[in-house]
Amino acid sequence: MQNSLKQYPSIWIALVVSVMAMPFLPTTTEAAPAVEAPNEVDYWRDVKPVLDARCVTCHACSDAPCQLNLTSHEGVVRGANKKPVYTSARLRVEEPTRLSIDARTTEGWRAKGFFSVLAEPAPGAGGARSPSSGGGLMLGMLALKAKNRGVAAKPSLIGRGDDQKQPQNCPLPEELDTFARRFPTHGMPYGLPPIADAEFAVLANWLARGAPAREPDPLDARYQQRIDLWEGFLNGPAAKQRLMSRYLYEHLFLANLYFSELDQRQFFRVIRSRTPPGQPIDLIATRVPFNDPGVSEFWYRIEPLHATVVAKTHLPYELSDARMARFQELFLDASFEVTQLPDYSAKVASNPFIAFKEMPVDSRYRFMLDDAEYFIRGFMKGPVCRGQVAVDVIDDRYWVVFEAPEPAMGMRDSAFLAGAAATLRLPAEEAKGPLGLFSWSGYKTSQMAYLMAKQQFLEQTVTPSRSGLNRIWDGDGHNSNAALTIFRHFDNASVVRGLIGSVPKTAWVIDYSLFERIHYLLVAGFDVFGSSGHQISTRLYMDFLRMDGEFNFISMLPAEERLKVRDQWYRDAHSSVREYVYGSRIAFGRETDIAYTSDNPRLELMQKFRARLTPVLDTHHELASEPDVDLRTQLERLAAVRAKAAALMPEVAFLTILKSADGGVDAHAVYTMIHDVAHTNVASLFREKSRLVPAEDELTLARGFVAAYPNAFFRVTRDELPAFVDAVVKLASPADYLALAAKFGVGRSSVDFWAHSDAIARAFSEIEPLDAGIFDFGRLKNP
Repeated sequence: MQNSLKQYPSIWIALVVSVMAMPFLPTTTEAAPAVEAPNEVDYWRDVKPVLDARCVTCHACSDAPCQLNLTSHEGVVRGANKKPVYTSARLRVEEPTRLSIDARTTEGWRAKGFFSVLAEPAPGAGGARSPSSGGGLMLGMLALKAKNRGVAAKPSLIGRGDDQKQPQNCPLPEELDTFARRFPTHGMPYGLPPIADAEFAVLANWLARGAPAREPDPLDARYQQRIDLWEGFLNGPAAKQRLMSRYLYEHLFLANLYFSELDQRQFFRVIRSRTPPGQPIDLIATRVPFNDPGVSEFWYRIEPLHATVVAKTHLPYELSDARMARFQELFLDASFEVTQLPDYSAKVASNPFIAFKEMPVDSRYRFMLDDAEYFIRGFMKGPVCRGQVAVDVIDDRYWVVFEAPEPAMGMRDSAFLAGAAATLRLPAEEAKGPLGLFSWSGYKTSQMAYLMAKQQFLEQTVTPSRSGLNRIWDGDGHNSNAALTIFRHFDNASVVRGLIGSVPKTAWVIDYSLFERIHYLLVAGFDVFGSSGHQISTRLYMDFLRMDGEFNFISMLPAEERLKVRDQWYRDAHSSVREYVYGSRIAFGRETDIAYTSDNPRLELMQKFRARLTPVLDTHHELASEPDVDLRTQLERLAAVRAKAAALMPEVAFLTILKSADGGVDAHAVYTMIHDVAHTNVASLFREKSRLVPAEDELTLARGFVAAYPNAFFRVTRDELPAFVDAVVKLASPADYLALAAKFGVGRSSVDFWAHSDAIARAFSEIEPLDAGIFDFGRLKNP
């Protein structure tokens, strides 16, 4: 027998796994997954694809249950933590626990409260795993699911708001037996079908070996050449170079950088290091990117990323020769002098209008406009990952356009913004006192002073090139970043290029100061581990930034229409809010130079935006670009759904249209159905339900994929599509929706759920090869 085991190592592995997982594995032959697997299980080749497809869908970013982040081997080894990242009861700042940043060793993570999900070596066993450990938490939870594969658990994360009401169960290794008895249906993947036997075998064999992983394959020498080039560019000694690099770092620290000349799915990040190029990176971890690095000398380095790309955090940003030339043009060739580099004191570093006052506004603004979608996406995909408070400050769908830059902005506008810096103060990096809240009225006073100063400045400096529709940036005739659509999906949000859907209720016109403040408020300056005071302060401040963008839009309407539009947007809001958006104290005195001919100037202005931006509009999400006329007709019927029927639909649903019942998912026949929830106003942090107006709800339909957190999957054939549309149009009760989902939905417990989700993932990669990432299934409903 002993010789046989040596001859057939896979049998030996199977026996070991069976013993280690004995408390949880099913006793019946039908339920027990096979544990045969390749003799040599490789993490990169065999294991990571299974984790990506079956586990990362929930276990990624700071919102991963129990902080178990499985996007990298480091995350597996780091393990889990009982302490939630998201809590409204946090009165003091927490120590951050960002993967690959806040600790770099297993010992460092254990010191931060993380416990292992792997089989730990038995004491005195020389590194051997103890069979009594049950194979560790990870194998135990997988085996628990396999044992109860026919029993569906009611998932806690199944719809809007539910994820914030259910406590997480995060058992320690010694608590696993008790957990399995109390919650037999809570195995992994939780609330989803069990993984296939072959997938279980791969993970079980790997976990039995102690979950090893070799170093990733070395990068091609061409990558190192590009890294060397960019590190040289970012670490130039001249004052201009140092100021430029600091500005770039504070705007690109979350980017998944890629070299467009090479494989665009190999991503990198820019970090600060105590060591110079050519030496191993010694990462400087700070809470936010403008914190003092704590050393007299540091370097900007480019580090390869090997973690799984997830849609909810993926922010691709191109590095190329053309990009470097653009940075050279904007920041190094521009005519200005740096008399003194900014320090890292909180007052200076947290306020870009002070820190970068010697850098021309025109350069800064054009840098952000070049990739406006990336920067606005940072607001949606930045450090938050999810959170109702973070996004309930915005409407469910609105369009964004930008004020046109002009060379004359230069130092003239820089001087104005530097002078107004005190009124442009942002919430402190760390909240002070028990809650650290500035009052809403305190923010209002500061912002009102800024708007009044801005009004006076504009009245003195507005030129013909910045009046009328010329005020709107046209993308320089080629840049599709000039027009964006933002969607809110209750506690998360999305942004895409183009003006998607019917004309929305609101629109923002973003100028440089607003753009920069959004970034430093919600991306560079937001601390997800900060106190509740910091987070609520951020939410209150964002009210004013939204209203600033809306004010810019309203000021382009005829004077007699401005109050009407404001009052429609802010029904039931306090008079002080309406006064802020457009009131006697801050009303821009100029009459618009735009000629209006209709009795609905708001609608007409948005149509004028579309006409002005048509040459650069990205239309690939628009139904009008659907080449199949018959299909487009049915989809337009769906997009016309309003009121009660729309209100009964989920926040986000992915609709796939098959040519036949046995046909596969065609990447070009996938659509996103988005429920636009209407509000009387979004000016309050509390009592959102009381401000809902279901009679005004709408559906927006987009080609391809919009959003990272689908709430439902629908699948129909071409022949079934008219019946599906009819059913949606006729929705009148929750029972009607349940019938719709039962007939056309692919729920969490569907027998072919994994096959369908795999097809969706393939379609995403085919349609958007650069933007594609793993979707988050934490909000999927089970009809």
